[in-house]
Parts: sequence; C-alpha cells; structure tokens
Amino acid sequence: MFFDRKKLEMPDPATVLPGRDEKMPVARRHFVLDGPLDDAFEGKRFAMFGMGCFWGAERKFWEAPGVVSTAVGYAAGTTPNPTYREVCTGRTGHNEVVRVVYDPDETSYEALLKIFWENHDPTQGMRQGNDRGTQYRSGVYAYDAEQRAAAEASREAYLQALVSTGHDAITTEVLDVPEFYFAEDDHQQYLAKNPGGYCGIGGTGVSCPIGVNSPEL
Repeated sequence: MFFDRKKLEMPDPATVLPGRDEKMPVARRHFVLDGPLDDAFEGKRFAMFGMGCFWGAERKFWEAPGVVSTAVGYAAGTTPNPTYREVCTGRTGHNEVVRVVYDPDETSYEALLKIFWENHDPTQGMRQGNDRGTQYRSGVYAYDAEQRAAAEASREAYLQALVSTGHDAITTEVLDVPEFYFAEDDHQQYLAKNPGGYCGIGGTGVSCPIGVNSPEL
C-alpha cells in the first residue's frame, strides 16, 4: 500500500496547517469514570503520554488504580485546535496523546511511567506497529522538573533493559508539557463506547525496572 513518507517527518513550518481559534467542545463527564473530563482537579496531578493510537493507550490508564480522569487529544505540534483529520495529514506536527489525572495519595508518577513503557514499543520512531506517522511517536510530556527527571531516568533504565534483550534503542521524546488540545468527543474513551474497536498498541514484553523496590509497584 502506498504511504506518504513525508508523514514520517515533522512538517516544514511553511506547510503547517493554520488551525483555528475555536476550542474543541468537551463532554462534561468521563464515559467510564463518571467524573469531569475538563476541570481544575484540585489536589490531583497531571501526566501526559504519547504511545501510538490514543484509543488503546487511554484505556490502559483509565483502568489503572489511582487515576481519576483521562482524556485524549493532540500535543507537541504547531497547529492550534487541530481536528483528527488534520492531524492525520501529518501537517500539524501533533502527537496523539493521553492526558492522565491521578491522585498522588493513591498512585505515583513512576507507576504511570511503568504503564507507559510496558504497553507500547518505544523503539519504533514515527510509528507504532502498523500505525505509521508522526502522530504515533512515543513521548513523555513533563509537567514539572520532577516529572522530567523521573521520565529521563526511567528512559535510561528501560533502554538498558531493552538493549540487553536484543531490542533497538529507544526513540521516545521527553519534553516539557506542550499545550494540550482535546480530541473530538467520539475519540474520548473510544474503546468503552466501541468495545470491539481497533487497538493498535502492544508492548515489547520487557519489564521496566523503574520502581521495582517500591511496594506500590
């Protein structure tokens, strides 16, 4: 099947789509967890990950203990308030991401990182399995210096584990958190609304050693 190889490269600034000022409408309630989808979430913390198609990635996190809300969207690109169709062109620079809201009294950022690393293949560059394009790249987007340090440490630890078992080097980007744009409502909690829907993520089968001495992991 023909594939536009330009979709495997970040777009040239001259070709980036213009986007729009209007934000995407957001549902009031999470389809699975029944809490708010967009809120200040006082006393809670945020995390953001890109690990391939966001449908399957989001389910991994809403199933995790201590997670109070999840949402899928677009981040780490240029086009303001993009649509799914625009992101799929490869001309927005955005990644498909999951924004996770968690209770720090019930889980830890390291526990979320372990879910992230073990449930996709972070060595594949601009793709994840059969999903090819810049929107499927692996990424951790840190909300503060503590998260960034933890993400970078976990990347190094998992790199050693992967290389020792014959895998390629990690291609995951670790960046300060960019602006998050909500995806359309039909993408939110997609696999709960469509139980037989497509899920393209899958891990390497290699355990991430982060937090191995922590009882909560």
